[in-house]
Amino acid sequence: MYKFKQIDQSRRLLGIQEPVTIDEIKKNYRMLLHKWHPDKCKEDIDKCIEMTKNLIKAYHTIIDYCENYKFSFSEEEVKKNFNNVDIWFDQFGNDPHWGK
Repeated sequence: MYKFKQIDQSRRLLGIQEPVTIDEIKKNYRMLLHKWHPDKCKEDIDKCIEMTKNLIKAYHTIIDYCENYKFSFSEEEVKKNFNNVDIWFDQFGNDPHWGK
């Protein structure tokens, strides 16, 4: 449970919603780091330094989780990520009336 709380707090700090891609995680991290970096920050310098440290820690927590996540490539799991076009082609793609 501790690990989940740490990951969830990190996700919230980075402002990422579910589901999310690695690119979206990196984009949010860069945007927030740019905002809070002590060289750029308009707030109190101590607050900026603390926020920068927290953002870096949160980013590493999320990336570590993502890098160690066990992916499943079963048909059922892959189909969970299908969009409407993928579903249509999965059902009718080889049909002589609808397919190529």
